[in-house]
Amino acid sequence: MSAGTTIPPIWSWQDFIDHARAPDTIPNGSGRLSNSAWAGATWDEAISLATDGWVMPLPEVDLAVEALREHLSDHAQAVDLAPVWDVTGSEVDVATYLSGAPECMIDYVTQRRTSRSRVVTLLIPSCYSQTVPHAEVINRGAALAALCSAIITAAHSVEVWFGYACKMSPSPDGASAERYSAVARVVSAGEPLNVPRLMFATAHPAMLRRLWFGVWDSAERSIAERLPPANYGFSPNDCAVADLPPEGHDAYVLPALVAGAPQWCSPDSAMAWCIEAFADMGMIAGTADVTG
Repeated sequence: MSAGTTIPPIWSWQDFIDHARAPDTIPNGSGRLSNSAWAGATWDEAISLATDGWVMPLPEVDLAVEALREHLSDHAQAVDLAPVWDVTGSEVDVATYLSGAPECMIDYVTQRRTSRSRVVTLLIPSCYSQTVPHAEVINRGAALAALCSAIITAAHSVEVWFGYACKMSPSPDGASAERYSAVARVVSAGEPLNVPRLMFATAHPAMLRRLWFGVWDSAERSIAERLPPANYGFSPNDCAVADLPPEGHDAYVLPALVAGAPQWCSPDSAMAWCIEAFADMGMIAGTADVTG
């Protein structure tokens, strides 16, 4: 895990909801108390959306999924010891010997087999400035959800984590301030794809401004009480591979949402930027057909 102040990894979507709904350890947490227009939903609406998902049209993306560092198209190699019966060997198969068959000796040889045990990990930053408008969050999130959905459909061993990362004071370069971070696994490898859940996690402002804030509000008091005075953190909000548990350290980390960036002004520009970003990471081909 990364240095700075963290909370333990949250391993499932239900655990994430449970963390957010846990009793606050501070009296002024924004998860439950922030303005609903700014948060995008009331507290109860946010919990309902997290539980049931956000049903929104999702652009269909026809893309070519590439090697993904040999995780997607290639199978992992595993080695087993397989028994072989012959007239010589390292041990006796008593039942075969008593039956009178001459091949009553057993030896063991190595046998390679393929396995789908490798997992491709995506880490998506959830944290962004309080000045980011809903439209930019939705444009970015819908594009990310569409691409993640297409990749998950094409390759079953994919998991998606969402991360919260911020600095606790607005230093000029962000380097000298203490860093707060947390990660939650929203999609586990091999589980059925839940598009409404993925859409809420990537594209709804209440994912950050209700649920993530709620997670921090219910953390240990000495940790939670520092967030509200700092407006729940300052940029940079980029996540890092080190934020993940050790088994996620071969991950693809997406850039954080930056306020006012022109690529988030429309659904088309957001999709074009996300396709380019995924292609730059080697996850997909550089072009894709988008409908919807």
